[in-house]
Amino acid sequence: MENEKAAMKYSVIIPVYNRPDEVDELLESLTHQEVKDFEVVVVEDGSDVPCKEVVEKYTDKINIQYLTKKNGGPGPARNYGVEHSKGEYVLILDSDCVLPKGYLTAIEKELTENPCDAFGGPDAAHESFTNVQKAISYSMTSFFTTGGIRGGKKKGAMDKFYPRSFNMGMRREVYLKLHGFSKMRFGEDIDFSYRIVEAGYKSRLFPDAWVWHKRRTDMDKFFKQVFNSGIARINLTKRHPGTLKLVHLLPMVFTVGVLLLIVAAVFFRMWDYYNNTGTGILLSNGGFVPMYALCLLPIALYMLLIFIDSSIKNKSVVIGFLSVEAAFVQLMGYGFGFLKAWWLRCVQGKDEFTAFEKNFYD
Repeated sequence: MENEKAAMKYSVIIPVYNRPDEVDELLESLTHQEVKDFEVVVVEDGSDVPCKEVVEKYTDKINIQYLTKKNGGPGPARNYGVEHSKGEYVLILDSDCVLPKGYLTAIEKELTENPCDAFGGPDAAHESFTNVQKAISYSMTSFFTTGGIRGGKKKGAMDKFYPRSFNMGMRREVYLKLHGFSKMRFGEDIDFSYRIVEAGYKSRLFPDAWVWHKRRTDMDKFFKQVFNSGIARINLTKRHPGTLKLVHLLPMVFTVGVLLLIVAAVFFRMWDYYNNTGTGILLSNGGFVPMYALCLLPIALYMLLIFIDSSIKNKSVVIGFLSVEAAFVQLMGYGFGFLKAWWLRCVQGKDEFTAFEKNFYD
């Protein structure tokens, strides 16, 4: 990448793969920004369903260019877009995001009051999202599913913030100096964030620079996404030793724990059936709790916790029920991905490219 003199304040980089409808919504939201000093670079990454016609709708509304390249994954697509951009700051957005009109205003305010080298913002669910999308959004942001690691609150002075590619930005100089995103199969955005912090640059959360993030539209796609995230965690640990934290292990522990509890419940139920006995705990009031029910109790209590919390926050019992499913899909999908990557990479010694060879956008 060659460093060019910045011609404007912001360059918005959007890689896209077979999502013209999503790009349309994102570009429409960019036309309503209060700050106008920006350009948009859409990079078509080998799509079978291109968004060229969608982009052409906005050529007279915003400063926009449309680029195409052979499919190589979101990281190289973003790098390609930056190569053809000129903004002082590079803003990376996923195609499934929509911006409130004050998004760039919030970034401008933060950079004016407390400048930094890299930054990112949180995400939220829009009222127009489907109940499934709202449930998935809850699962990806709730303390009870992520331990607060993906929240939208400012961190303490000793905490480091690692922006994610759905909503991240940095000084163009930083992007070029670190050579942008790597060719990692998954987790390329976290890898880049790690490299930014490791290089000594200042990274901050901009809590008011949030986006509406549609994420996945059904549970099957959501499972694939979080499964890949579990894979990425092992790859990131290999690249950046010491970055694996306890919170990263929790989904794997949850997955193994749920499976063991279910196996134990089945074992005790079958034992009681074939031996014509009742294994369990006798209560002081004379009641009896079967052992298989006790094994399932922690799972039931966690489901109840998610249901109540999500129902209150989303003001919908339907979303509450869906959030229970989303929470288990998220935690166990991530857990299974983590375990598979651990087996392939740490036990069998495969590298991150030969171990996983599916499409980058799965």
